[in-house]
Amino acid sequence: MGMLLLSAAPAAGQTIVTSAGPDDVDVTLYRAPNRAAETPLDLEWLEGYALISETRRVAIPAGESEIRFEGVAGGIVPQSAIVTGLPEGVIERNRDAQLLSAATLLDRSLGRRVHLRRTSRATGAVEEQVAIIRSGAGGAVVLQTRDGFEALRCTGQNETLVYDEVPAGLSARPTLSVRARSNRAVAASVTVAYLANGFDWQANYIATLSADGSRADLFAWLTLASMDETSFRSADTQAVAGRLNRTEPEDGDDEGDGARRLSLRCWPAGTTSSLGDVTVVNSQEIRLQGTTRTEDLINELPQSFATEQSIVVTAMRARQEELGDLKLYRIPEPVTVAANSQKQVAFLEQPAVRVDLVYRSRLSLGSSGEMDPPNRLLVTRNRSEEGLGMPLPAGSVQLFGPGARPILLGEGTIPDRAVGEDVEIDVGEAVGVTVENEEVDSGRHWEDHILTVRSDHDAPIRYEAEFDVEEHETVRPASRLPRRLGRPLWAVTVPANGSASLRYRRRWTDD
Repeated sequence: MGMLLLSAAPAAGQTIVTSAGPDDVDVTLYRAPNRAAETPLDLEWLEGYALISETRRVAIPAGESEIRFEGVAGGIVPQSAIVTGLPEGVIERNRDAQLLSAATLLDRSLGRRVHLRRTSRATGAVEEQVAIIRSGAGGAVVLQTRDGFEALRCTGQNETLVYDEVPAGLSARPTLSVRARSNRAVAASVTVAYLANGFDWQANYIATLSADGSRADLFAWLTLASMDETSFRSADTQAVAGRLNRTEPEDGDDEGDGARRLSLRCWPAGTTSSLGDVTVVNSQEIRLQGTTRTEDLINELPQSFATEQSIVVTAMRARQEELGDLKLYRIPEPVTVAANSQKQVAFLEQPAVRVDLVYRSRLSLGSSGEMDPPNRLLVTRNRSEEGLGMPLPAGSVQLFGPGARPILLGEGTIPDRAVGEDVEIDVGEAVGVTVENEEVDSGRHWEDHILTVRSDHDAPIRYEAEFDVEEHETVRPASRLPRRLGRPLWAVTVPANGSASLRYRRRWTDD
């Protein structure tokens, strides 16, 4: 969240029109452009974004007016907003005010008098005195009382600040305002479209391996995530897979300011370390007294003050559609993209996908001795012949064994895979498979090695060794090795409780 654009006061005679929320809303989520497939969603710092399109019915008076669209996303990128449907277009637009939070309330009350209420832990007695806020929310909050200066919550007692009013410029709901004019009063259907930060999504796959390891039942969720304080109810929702050329803002280029966190620290004793970060603002944590306006704000505090993330699983299934070079996954029925939450929607269920479980090592020609355990890879091809043949978005994969109570065999990730591409999922190191590379003979500029793989599995396994060959090296096995991604590859079936070997010669020239 960044700096907000503060709207100027309405001109004399200018009417203010408030739209409390959209009649219809469309939310399209885009993944964080720099998040790798193996990196899970960070629900406290989502770096994807959303394109939000809202339709609102607005009664526009004749003349010039300020139209306030309340309940837009807190992470709105103001410069991206497009407002259409106004009779004579937009004269000016602003992202209004800062969101009401513990931090912004303190910052806007700097130098003002508040009430400091203390409750004794031992007796329950309540004392209240006047205090002046002398520092903002960036670190220890320093208060001046009749007795001198002190830091909030560093006395060991329960302490609460009581405010007489909400300072001007703080809003309980994110708001976008525009200045418009019309030559007559009209009820207009207005569309507000904008980008907003603080969203992300990914795929989560579950693969259940058959008893013989030749097939896997594949199921997948689309996990949609929001860290925004605004909920979008009954939204037409979709997710876009693929990388867009979107320029990220430079450090210091603020894009809007929401409800900032308040962190209280005591120095040097640190007596409030048990309190942690104060992130909840409600009528018990910070009490606002006085006007009806203040009471209204308390009742409408942003949902960003929730202390826990929630996750909702729906029974609907997302449909994949083409979007140029991108892929779009559309949820067929409206859903609520709730504030600070996750939602999971099924999008794929493919039984009996043809797969191979491969054990693979990557070796240097000159290495010797016992090697690291090979990795296990679930291998298939994204074709209808294998039981797939559809775009696969990037995400995590959990591999389970068969049975009434499936056992987790490993976890891995899959990058975006188009139709026809190979799919290889590394699910972790092998157990019960060892690899040894032994030097058995040598001469000037050559060495002979025997590579041996042993397995204690009760069934045959497929093993592959990829050789890293330097520019000055060559490898000459007894039979010519095929290549994979430019590297010599030895592929062999190791019998149950057995072994297999390859003798090869490494040659090199002086550097």
